[in-house]
Amino acid sequence: MSNRTLFIVTGMSGAGKSQVIRALEDTGVYCVDNLPIDLFPIFMELLEGAKGELRPFLALGLDLREEKLDERFPALYETLRKSPLSVRILFVEASDETLVRRFSETRRPHPLAPKGSVQEGIALERKRLAQIREKSDRIIDTTALTVHQLKALVEQEANQFSSPRELTLSVLSFGFAYGLPSEASLVLDVRFLPNPHFVPDLRPLDGEDPQVAAFVLESPEGIEFMKRLEPFLEYLVPQYQREGKSYLTLAVGCTGGRHRSVAVARRIYDIFRIVPGLSVKLVHRDRAR
Repeated sequence: MSNRTLFIVTGMSGAGKSQVIRALEDTGVYCVDNLPIDLFPIFMELLEGAKGELRPFLALGLDLREEKLDERFPALYETLRKSPLSVRILFVEASDETLVRRFSETRRPHPLAPKGSVQEGIALERKRLAQIREKSDRIIDTTALTVHQLKALVEQEANQFSSPRELTLSVLSFGFAYGLPSEASLVLDVRFLPNPHFVPDLRPLDGEDPQVAAFVLESPEGIEFMKRLEPFLEYLVPQYQREGKSYLTLAVGCTGGRHRSVAVARRIYDIFRIVPGLSVKLVHRDRAR
């Protein structure tokens, strides 16, 4: 059983937990949704007794339909930590505005406020799930994701965890004007760098264009910034690897997410994509806005 991985899928009502579980099922993960915590010891006994019958990847869906989940989760978490399973907690969430819209579209009451407002239910649920979110290994924000994008993200999560010794570094450019990415582990604010937006010939381009990249990165500020940033990241990333972390999101932000953050994120990606034992991906969240 030591080679088995257990995904715990939890999070906000209406955020897409069911879609995440279905996506995991499509990758070959054996999923059980909303297993009562009282049955968890029996579930663990079955796993202990199974030899090769069960698939190596398992998933449990948990939410506040389970009475007092927030109160009982710490004990469950300690049990999982002591088990031979490799455990990943996936926390699925979305913005309040998005959740309100989704409940409005389905015309369903919020499960924590069946006679009150959806907004009240969301606020209460965020409060009760705060400690579980804090212990999560991966936060999946579905606010701006289509169903297909969510499925691709979950598939990537399942696939990369099949090689737990390899750290996946996700370099994400974004615009502060459109909000901080909730999945970010580290955030770099590069709004101090020269802004191509104010150069008429560069404004229509983005940070992937060589002219824009040169304007940002070959400026005195850009040169000094990268001179200091590169050794810092070369020190920091291996620390996460030694800790056993399997996923790290480095978010790079500028005002609109089109020029400076894109150029810096691309440079970071180019530096780390050749590092052994490191899987690196590059995402430009707001470049097309």
